[in-house]
This record gives sequence, structure tokens and C-alpha cells, in this order.
Amino acid sequence: MGVEYDGTDFHGWQRQVETRTVQASLEAAVGRVANHPVTLHCAGRTDSGVHALEQVVHFDTVATRSERSWVLGANVNLPPDVAVRWAHPVDERFHARFSAFARHYRYQIMVRRTRSPLQRHRAVWAHEALELEQMRIAARHLVGEHDFSSFRAIGCQAKSPVRRIHYLDVTERDGLISLSIGANGFLHHMVRNIAGVLMTIGRREAEPDWTLELLEVRDRTLGGVTAPPHGLFFVRADYPEDFQLPQLAHADPLQRLAAD
Repeated sequence: MGVEYDGTDFHGWQRQVETRTVQASLEAAVGRVANHPVTLHCAGRTDSGVHALEQVVHFDTVATRSERSWVLGANVNLPPDVAVRWAHPVDERFHARFSAFARHYRYQIMVRRTRSPLQRHRAVWAHEALELEQMRIAARHLVGEHDFSSFRAIGCQAKSPVRRIHYLDVTERDGLISLSIGANGFLHHMVRNIAGVLMTIGRREAEPDWTLELLEVRDRTLGGVTAPPHGLFFVRADYPEDFQLPQLAHADPLQRLAAD
């Protein structure tokens, strides 16, 4: 399934006891359609306040339903801040997390003198202008395969800190800055830590070469502030074509913004 959600009122993706999570809400709704309990696995677990345009999930079931029935049946049982966009059968080789060969995120920053009521849960507010060219220079240093120890959460449990960033674009439109990033995988808080560093550089509190220095020192304690969660969107994950997933191609206005 492809799932969209507003993470504002969720305590992240992962199921927790007596806490509202995306996973628990989806499992309850999909389980009703399947008529048996299900366990969902996702492409990338998101933290509290983080949104998703097309999170990909999979589950095992003995139920036989049409793709339309899975979508409509799940959505009628879901709260308004989460929805299934598509459903598609896959064979046992597929895993939402381990079959993905790339993931894409976007971090949004609203730059204006006054706060934005409409963007308060979907973009971080910067009341002073950011130097975009300085941010772009700094971002280019991060593209490629590197040890991202300085950009991972201290409690990150990934076995290796090495990841390959395919692109990291800094764009601006009508005061909304978007940091679009794609990689073969991400460490815990990696995108938010990159956003925090780039925003610091954009405020001219550090030079663009700071990103190079952080890659070299491999020390999270020197890596600056973790940006707030509500500006972050999980955009999509990429899978081999033989699974034939009906994934969306720039179907969301936020995705069109990055494509323009």
C-alpha cells in the first residue's frame, strides 16, 4: 500500500502502548478489511510530527480483496489525518523496507517576517532571510558516499554510518525553501540534522565548508542543532520495476514543486 499522513498528532510511525501512532491506526483499519489481525512493515519509520506523501507498507494476509476494496475499506476505517492512496498485491519476495533501493525526503522552511498559520505544522519558520547560495555550496559537499556519523542521532542503531546521497537540492519558491534529498538509505535523524546544519550556514553562523569538516570529524556532538520534525516529509521509496507498484509520479503539489 501507498499511504499518506499528516504526522502532527501522531507519536511517529511505530506502534507503542497507549500512544497514537500511524502503524497502530493502519493495522486496525486494514485488519478490519482483512477480517484478521495484520502487522504492517514500512519503507521508513518516521518520528513524531513527521509527514509522509507516499509511505510504502506491506502486510501478509489470507484474505482475497480487490485493490479498490483494500483502499476504500481501509480509508473508511481510518482517521482523517491518514489515508491509503493505492494497494497492490506482491509476492513473498517483497519487503517494504528491505526491497527499497532508494528513499526520498523533503524538508521545508518558510521564510517570512511573520509566522504562517497555514504552514505551522508543515514548515519550519525562519523570520530572517537565509543565504541560499551558501546553503547550496554546503549541500554539494554531502553528495556522494560518506561516513555520516556527525549527522546521525547519538542513539542511532544502524550498523554502518556510511550512506550514499544521490542528490541534495536547495530550492525556493514564494518564500518556501525546500531541501530535497535522495539516498540509498538514511540514518536516524540524518535529514533533520542536515537541515539544521544547512540552516545554520544559511544564517551565516558558519561557513559552507562546515559540512566538509563535519564529515571528517565523524562526531555527532559537533554536528549542530537537530531541525524540528514538522518540516520533514517522507516523499517516497524506490523499488525494482518487476514489482510493478502503482507509485505516484509527482502527483502531489509538494512533489510538483520540486519538479518545477
